[in-house]
Amino acid sequence: MTEIYQAIGQTSHIIAISQDQVRHTRLHVDRIIHHGMDLTAVPVGPGNGGYACFLGRMSPDKGILEAVLIARAAGIPLRIAAKMRAPAELEYFNTIVKPALGPDDEMLGEIGDKAKFELVGNAVALLCPLQWSEPFGLVMIEALATGTPVFGTALGAAPEIIDDGVTGYLAPTQELATLLPLATTLDRATCRETAEKRFSADRMIADHLDLYQEILA
Repeated sequence: MTEIYQAIGQTSHIIAISQDQVRHTRLHVDRIIHHGMDLTAVPVGPGNGGYACFLGRMSPDKGILEAVLIARAAGIPLRIAAKMRAPAELEYFNTIVKPALGPDDEMLGEIGDKAKFELVGNAVALLCPLQWSEPFGLVMIEALATGTPVFGTALGAAPEIIDDGVTGYLAPTQELATLLPLATTLDRATCRETAEKRFSADRMIADHLDLYQEILA
């Protein structure tokens, strides 16, 4: 894939979605533009549900097993909304994740946007202990949009999204359980403000238009 983008870059302009993506592909890019999202339909939640949550695919890369173990060690129930349709996803859940679930954990499967934002908005924190260098994490900005802090590993673009100690905590997997109780000390309004300033669709569109104007000039 890198070779393809290298060839494209000789005649076209390339936009990366994070600094981490650039580091791993080592491509020449014209601009790094973080993803944004429409915040108008995302309510700020109270975070008073007494549980942590996980969003993502049922995959080892996403850190779902780690999230289960972190929540258990912290003594906080976990609610899981995960895509689980592909054979590999189903096998991973049935053989690895399901046996690890505790009596207070809840598997919700795939849910729509309204239910998703209610789930995350009522959670004390989103657990995102990624086990690979993900170029960007949309679930992280979705959580911030609801006012919910993110606790995860400092892999991929996570350090570009989460302000450690302000909108969440980034640490090695084995340390996240001791940090998770600090979720209630973080300011949810700051999480939302961060989403509005740095991860809105308007900001993303403006960044693209600015680059297009520069290219045309």
